[in-house]
Amino acid sequence: MAIQFIPLIKALAPYLTTIATTAIPAFTSKSEAAKSDPVIAQQIKELQDAVTKNAQSLHIIAEQLQKVITSAEEASVEAQRQVATYKALVLGSSIVSVIAIAVAIYGLVA
Repeated sequence: MAIQFIPLIKALAPYLTTIATTAIPAFTSKSEAAKSDPVIAQQIKELQDAVTKNAQSLHIIAEQLQKVITSAEEASVEAQRQVATYKALVLGSSIVSVIAIAVAIYGLVA
């Protein structure tokens, strides 16, 4: 189920930082009421700090997710290589088995 989200995550990961850096300044404007009331100013500052920390956390998570996706792709390539090797081994052993059966039948007939 999570594999279905990988293309979406891969498409959005490079833009998370841009979105965060664009959204943070939207919270920095202060109204006249906020300038006059120190409680509101403190609350706005706390909210801005929280948004900044969240943006940083999202950036770290996006980097880690990108590493996980890269690792999954590498594992997928390795698994495909192993499957190809196993197919070649099965084909080779099948050919040897058919030759052995043919030699056994020839030995019984002759």
